[in-house]
Amino acid sequence: MAVLDILSTHSPDEEYIGEKMEPSWGEDPVIKNAFERFRERLKKLESVIDERNENTKLMNRNGAGIVPYELLKPFSKPGVTGMGVPCSISI
Repeated sequence: MAVLDILSTHSPDEEYIGEKMEPSWGEDPVIKNAFERFRERLKKLESVIDERNENTKLMNRNGAGIVPYELLKPFSKPGVTGMGVPCSISI
């Protein structure tokens, strides 16, 4: 269990996709605008996931013990949250 916990825990300094822009990208307005559009789409996806989690008419969204889907929500807090898309892969 300890090994599983260590391998699946998100590091406090882990970076998530779309979270921050590389400093060199900010110098090019085309890249900066593309990154901002990408980040906005990620935020929109996160709100779609939240809306679907709240919709009781969707399959498997009603009854006892319902766990909300958070696996591919773009943003996460540190720790074992089951959320976030890291820029790196842990095994």
